[in-house]
Amino acid sequence: MKEKYEKWISEFLEAWKVLDYDRVLETLDENVEYYENPIDKPCKSFEDVIILWNVIADNQKDIDYKFNILLYDENTCIVNWQMTRTMVNNNVKQEIDGIFQIALNEAGKCTYFKQWRYTK
Repeated sequence: MKEKYEKWISEFLEAWKVLDYDRVLETLDENVEYYENPIDKPCKSFEDVIILWNVIADNQKDIDYKFNILLYDENTCIVNWQMTRTMVNNNVKQEIDGIFQIALNEAGKCTYFKQWRYTK
């Protein structure tokens, strides 16, 4: 089970790193319950997730990441991740420390995605 989560997280973060939002979207089930921010409601549709990732691919560069699975079972996985990136519009380098909560279906696609993050 852990290997399945590690594979998904690696693919998701690597696709983000190379700014291939189509590849990011391929890791998600079209019916994913996707929370960009834990206090907001989830995206209303997969089209909203597409719009979100289209913007991400245009506003950041020089991404590097690492992650650590904190806990998992057959239903969910909690991941601590860290990332550095440069924002394109102002060339400011950011450090992020975050948590993903994910659930995967039998096909290895994410059906539930929620993140918490702190940006320095």
